[in-house]
Amino acid sequence: MPLKLIKSTMINNVISPEYDENGRALRRVRSFVRRQGRLTSRQQQALDDVWPKMGMDYQPELFDMGELFGREAPVVLEIGFGMGASLVMMAGQNPEKNFFGIEVHVPGVGACLASAEDENLSNLRVMCHDAIEVLENMLPEQSLEMVQLFFPDPWHKARHNKRRIVQPEFAQLIRSKLKIGGVFHMATDWQPYAEHMLKVMSEAEGYCNVSENSDYVPRPDSRPVTKFEMRGQRLGHGVWDLMFKRVK
Repeated sequence: MPLKLIKSTMINNVISPEYDENGRALRRVRSFVRRQGRLTSRQQQALDDVWPKMGMDYQPELFDMGELFGREAPVVLEIGFGMGASLVMMAGQNPEKNFFGIEVHVPGVGACLASAEDENLSNLRVMCHDAIEVLENMLPEQSLEMVQLFFPDPWHKARHNKRRIVQPEFAQLIRSKLKIGGVFHMATDWQPYAEHMLKVMSEAEGYCNVSENSDYVPRPDSRPVTKFEMRGQRLGHGVWDLMFKRVK
């Protein structure tokens, strides 16, 4: 497939339309806001040159993780990796694991690919698409060792709370993709969202809170401190980590 077609497919497939019985497009409530943004020359070059090696186009069918990475190894999924700095760092520090990132912000995908190329990583793959559809249609059950969701949009206004990605249905979708003993790791700097996450996950069937106090855990070494988080710390903002293990 020509590179231009690969890039076009990657970008245009982020939002998949849905239709009613009369062929009219339906609006779907999503957990993110699509921000196209302008690409830097470095990001553009990465999309042109690195995407064919590390990028994966959305296809509504199951795929094999071992085939995707060219080897069998524990898989860590990160949903919404932003500009990819922490994802690239984790992949570099854990060469024995495979890392799979999903992000809808195209410049972020380009930045992540550029950084991954700089670090000469072979254990990272990325996709630019709605994570819910990828989870529902592409990822095999019990295929993941860990799912990471760091600093998702908290949707501050009460009337928008239903757009928060962490909901009961989402918790069960994640559980179905985790191996028994696999962990769903969340982090947020918005306390009301942390409380929302804790409530949803504490009530979710098939999970056990890793926290000894049944609430939050200290930031594990596996989650790097991002520039975003360091800025928040300087401003006195708190960060809450939650880790829930699949037990059945």
